[in-house]
Amino acid sequence: MSHSLIFSYSFVIEENVIDENGHVNNVAYVQWMQDAAICHAKALVGYTPAENTTWFAREHRIEYLLPAFLGEEIEVRTWLSEIKRVRAHRRYEFIRKSDGKVIAKGETNWVYVDAKTGKPIAIPAEALELFPVMPDAS
Repeated sequence: MSHSLIFSYSFVIEENVIDENGHVNNVAYVQWMQDAAICHAKALVGYTPAENTTWFAREHRIEYLLPAFLGEEIEVRTWLSEIKRVRAHRRYEFIRKSDGKVIAKGETNWVYVDAKTGKPIAIPAEALELFPVMPDAS
């Protein structure tokens, strides 16, 4: 993990995400983005979602820059670039550790919802205090 605004961790690419073209299937990045968001939230000391609430992904965007291959070590970096009343905008970078190149960039708009109704609700003040934000201009 790096400084407090950016959460990061690394993993090695496994065979189950390699497609018929011999590189990481594009769908794997969506899973990795979700995993990174969950790991980041779990790493925030004191963060527990309020009862009967959850986060829904509203929109994903991914830009694929370079292919990634079996056995390569990847560092995932994620941070929140904006938080509004019911949503949080999260950014991601995937870096190949062997050469430091960014292989993909992504972003997700997450919406805080009532788990029973699926309707957006305001993010609690206690949660807002725990989630650091690094605006895009930074």
